Amino acid sequence: MEDIKMDSTLSFGGYNWRVLDIQDNVALLITEDIIEQRAYHDAYKEITWADCSLRKYLNGEFYDKFSEADKSRIISVLNKNLDNQWYGSKGGVDTKDSIFLLSVEEVCKYFGDSRSKLYNRGKNQRYWFERKDENNNKRIARFEGETWGSWWWLRSPGRVSVKAVYIHGDGNIGIQGNNILKGNISDGKCTGGVRPALWLKL
Repeated sequence: MEDIKMDSTLSFGGYNWRVLDIQDNVALLITEDIIEQRAYHDAYKEITWADCSLRKYLNGEFYDKFSEADKSRIISVLNKNLDNQWYGSKGGVDTKDSIFLLSVEEVCKYFGDSRSKLYNRGKNQRYWFERKDENNNKRIARFEGETWGSWWWLRSPGRVSVKAVYIHGDGNIGIQGNNILKGNISDGKCTGGVRPALWLKL
C-alpha cells in the first residue's frame, strides 16, 4: 500500500489528486486542478444534484474512463445533499455516488476548517460566504495550466433551484450560486470548472 498522508498528492487514473481525508484505509480525493469545464445541467430548469446531467456524466462516461483495476478501488458512497441554509433551497435526496462533487459543508471542512463561519454565519453573508475567510487561498484551483484561478462547481444548491454553489476564482464560496446552464458568455452556457471527488481504497 502506498504511504498516503493527509494533504499529499497522488496519481490515479491519469489524474493528480489531493488527499482530503483518510478513514480505515480509504481516502477521500479531489483532483488537484480543474480537469474540464461543463454546465451543471443540460436544461435550464429546477434541478438538484440527484438528477443533474453533471452527476450522470461523472458516474457514467467519466467513471468508465477508469480501468477495471482502478474501478475496483473506487468506493461507492451515500452522499447527503443538504438544503442551502441561507436561502432554504432544497438539496434533494441522498445519492449513491462513485464520483461526485464536494458539498459546501465538505469544502468548509477539508480546505482549512471554516466550519465556524458555516454554522455561525454573519449577517452580511448573502452572496459570498465570507469575503475575508482565511481559507480562501486554499480553495483556489486552476484550469489547463492557467496562472490564475478559475471558478468550479460544488454539488450544493444555490439561492434557487436553477443555481448551484461554486468556488470563485479567488477561493471565495458563492453561496447564491451560478446558473446551472444559462450564462453571460458567448455560447450562452454557464460552464464551470469540474473537480471530481471520490473515495479510494488504499
